[in-house]
Amino acid sequence: MFVDTHCHLTLLNLDAYQGSIDAALQAARENGVSKFMGISVSLEDHLALAEIAARHSDVGYSVGVHPCEDEAAMKMATVERLVALAQSEKVWALGETGLDYFHSTDYVAEQKQCFARHIQASKLLKKPVVVHTRSAKHDTVDIIRAEQSSHGILHCFTEDWATAKAVLDCGYYISFSGIVSFKNAQDLRDVAKQVPLDRLLIETDSPYLAPMPYRGKSNEPKFVPYVAKALSEVYDKTLEEIGLITTQNFDNLLNLK
Repeated sequence: MFVDTHCHLTLLNLDAYQGSIDAALQAARENGVSKFMGISVSLEDHLALAEIAARHSDVGYSVGVHPCEDEAAMKMATVERLVALAQSEKVWALGETGLDYFHSTDYVAEQKQCFARHIQASKLLKKPVVVHTRSAKHDTVDIIRAEQSSHGILHCFTEDWATAKAVLDCGYYISFSGIVSFKNAQDLRDVAKQVPLDRLLIETDSPYLAPMPYRGKSNEPKFVPYVAKALSEVYDKTLEEIGLITTQNFDNLLNLK
């Protein structure tokens, strides 16, 4: 019923599962999660993610370099290399890419160039791009527009309505994480309420940002229904309706059936 559209499967705390990612995925399935997109933050991540995806038909993954990686890592993410690494049908997206001026302002120019290259690769492959933005919303929108990117996800959304509308107008989907369930996140819920239901996605961003009532603990894919629960209250829909809507949206984004 639910899709975790953004989970860092190589970074999960697996102590509760005796180190087994397979057991963690099964626990999520038992909580109603039917599909997982494992997210790369470096060009090496795809190797481990490909192994996981090969064992699980409901797991796909992305290829890309996070904007908080160092300049050398970002320079290695050429359009040609991204395209070459993303040929498998189990590669569902490019990224996580984008801009982060909160954690890293040393390589702003390279962040921008690397982001643009990810978009260019995504257009060549006709696969969506997964975009991270923090303290950089204006530049993020400017690059999406300049590159004429229309096939992507603005993940772990925490920005204002103007930013949401700008990327929605480009054709993007908006994905919410556990932050939308936090007690102090009413402003974010007010923005979420304006996002069209057919552009809505959910994620854990695990192992980070566990939703209520697990805030502060290590996050994992089995908690994505709690994100859906928070949005069900925002939209005045049932939990099942939010699950079905967001699953269909993800399938539409990826052209999966």
